Amino acid sequence: MRKPIVVGNWKLNGTEAANEELVSGVLSEMNALAAIDVAVCPPFVYVPQVVGLAKGTALGVGGQNCSEQSSGAFTGEVAPAMLSDVGARYVILGHSERRALYGETDEIVSEKVKAALHAGLTPILCVGETLEEREADETEAVVRQQLAAVIAGNGIKAFDRMVIAYEPVWAIGTGRTASPEQAQQVHAFIRGQLESHDAQVAQSVRIQYGGSVKPGNAAELFGQPDIDGGLIGGASLMAEDFLGICRAAADTVGNQ
Repeated sequence: MRKPIVVGNWKLNGTEAANEELVSGVLSEMNALAAIDVAVCPPFVYVPQVVGLAKGTALGVGGQNCSEQSSGAFTGEVAPAMLSDVGARYVILGHSERRALYGETDEIVSEKVKAALHAGLTPILCVGETLEEREADETEAVVRQQLAAVIAGNGIKAFDRMVIAYEPVWAIGTGRTASPEQAQQVHAFIRGQLESHDAQVAQSVRIQYGGSVKPGNAAELFGQPDIDGGLIGGASLMAEDFLGICRAAADTVGNQ
């Protein structure tokens, strides 16, 4: 069985004081969450602080993005090796906000995946469709293209060292959530796309759901056979909400 993974994406939020309070709250229940992997992804400037707070615990820390470059004249960029150097283990790549607001193409995302893997990080590859694409019945075509670029650039075996996050763009921060059946359908499609290249990789890769996950809907979402946890936005900024989601993921272990 795949081990569920729940990751908090703090986005552009945090202060040293707030971070300490939030991480302390999450750590208070980490021993009870041994059945799953848990991580948080603060803004770059707070990664070292959160790594320090999580030291000696099972809580993982990641970045929200990284450059496809390893060094050089790229003002404002952060290389994946730098994240690794300060203790990060994960990095979110291809998030819809990066694609929409900063023009990241499927090819750029693929290059970032390659650089992150080379630095020993675990990429969390985000894929998903906009509301317009869903209404035009283009969900599968969009997700297929996003996956294909990463497969073409990195090979199917690279997914053994990655996590995939399906995030319908229309459900991120909107309060709207894909129904468990809608989410499961796309998760199964993603697994099927990988299976056409390598059945073992398809069965072992963990696929998270992201899109207005809350303690109240997490159990039903995570109970679907192809949903292996969540990439959590707003609810990850409140320890009790985040822990409620983590508990829901832990409760699925042994029930599937």
